[in-house]
Amino acid sequence: MDRSSHSRTRRMAPFVAVAAAAALTLAGCSSSSGGKKSTEDSSGASAGKASTPRMTVALVTHQAPGDTFWDIVRKGAQAAAAKDNIKLIYSADPNAGNQANLVQNAIDQKVDGIAVTLAKPDALKDVISKAKTANIPVVGLNSGLSDWKKLGLLEFFGQDETVAGEALGKRLNTEGAKKVVCVIQEQGNIGLTQRCDGVKKTFTGTTEVLNVNGTDMPSVKSTITAKLTQDKSIDYVVTLGAPFALTAVQSLTDAGSKAKVATFDLNKDLTGAISKGTIQFAVDQQPYLQGYLAVDSLWLYKNNGNYSGGGEQPVLTGPAFVDKTNVEAVAKYAANGTR
Repeated sequence: MDRSSHSRTRRMAPFVAVAAAAALTLAGCSSSSGGKKSTEDSSGASAGKASTPRMTVALVTHQAPGDTFWDIVRKGAQAAAAKDNIKLIYSADPNAGNQANLVQNAIDQKVDGIAVTLAKPDALKDVISKAKTANIPVVGLNSGLSDWKKLGLLEFFGQDETVAGEALGKRLNTEGAKKVVCVIQEQGNIGLTQRCDGVKKTFTGTTEVLNVNGTDMPSVKSTITAKLTQDKSIDYVVTLGAPFALTAVQSLTDAGSKAKVATFDLNKDLTGAISKGTIQFAVDQQPYLQGYLAVDSLWLYKNNGNYSGGGEQPVLTGPAFVDKTNVEAVAKYAANGTR
């Protein structure tokens, strides 16, 4: 996709997001899920606001066990499902092959629509083709902006990870940073790689990538601590998720480092850390909105034949910076599990 297309989409996205936000009045219960797991979010027909026939939607993500970011995505999806009289089936696995099997399970159940993340798009190419052959509409969310059209998805809801990384790199320049370590918690995840690549592109200082095992937080902490202990010239740690940012703060203390922490993504604990100044800022992609729009879009397509972006443009939900200047306005929504 060319840069002018991204520019047009960025202008369109706020309108789409604001229009959708007017409907975000009903939130489902927060829950966590991960790893080879499938559950039905049973809102019940009586909970739905729509009078349209009951439909079934599968939401299949690459959530790793314990990654609370996906609770926010799922909560948005639950809200849309409750409003639209949808039975929502959620499943997740960080292993791309297993995630593909979960999509196949959804096809076998003859669901009315599938929303899927594309962290490792090549592994999902064949099964998405099978969904299309079965006349099941598929939309993408969160990961896979550079691949959703090639795979034939109907729509995509998320942020351009490269653009988000570039924005963070520019912000680091204004902060006066000189040497940054960008921490990737899942090797091979295309979206995470694009974030660090974006930082490298615009940051005028030195950027190093540090791979960690995001499913083992003690290991994450020790790996970051070792890096900071070994290289005292690092003045900023950039993490790609809220839990890893909070862990990086602990690593700073253990390593006796004077570096600062910035991150992608939010949760309620992270907004508190921004307020206290232990974390400088975060790039927010609005995961609640991603889950909500993905599920709602399948209802709109089935009942009205609607699709956002004309099948050509993604709907961007980020990036937006959250720092001390605006964190109070965001914190109340983060406390509710919707930011």
